[in-house]
Amino acid sequence: MAMIKRGKGILFFCLLAVLGFSVFFTQIYQEKEEQIEPKGEEVMTQNIYIDPKINLKSEEEVIIIIHFKTKPAKVAVALAKASGVPLTIEKAEQDVKDSHERFRKDVEKYLGQKQIPYTIVHTYTAALNGVAMKLPANEIKTLLQSAEIEAIYANREIKLVPPVQPS
Repeated sequence: MAMIKRGKGILFFCLLAVLGFSVFFTQIYQEKEEQIEPKGEEVMTQNIYIDPKINLKSEEEVIIIIHFKTKPAKVAVALAKASGVPLTIEKAEQDVKDSHERFRKDVEKYLGQKQIPYTIVHTYTAALNGVAMKLPANEIKTLLQSAEIEAIYANREIKLVPPVQPS
């Protein structure tokens, strides 16, 4: 009986050690990844946040995520309800559509007329309200004239390193 308890204790200790090393190496991996990425400048202009991982001086094309000020419909309805303000889901969905249309017009005005190459890669309306967009990094500041933008983030994939499974 004592050997079984000791065996369980040793197994528990080994699992803790493996998980601890996994967390440690995950942190080291993330720190190295952050060191490799080019550092831009953190910009807060007109209350618009720009991710510092974006090198705004580069002429290279980048894909960015643009987060609009208008909240997604379900979020807007929930916030309105919590504040005691009446808002229907239909009105909130229309607000989202209108924000995309205003942004499209702003992009055409600020980028299209200057013949700056860009592509709207994807539109988002559920988890966040915004778009993914491809354009030269040094032209991102041109977009700051749009009243629709709340924040601009680097489009990057984040991977979780799974813990080592005991054999």
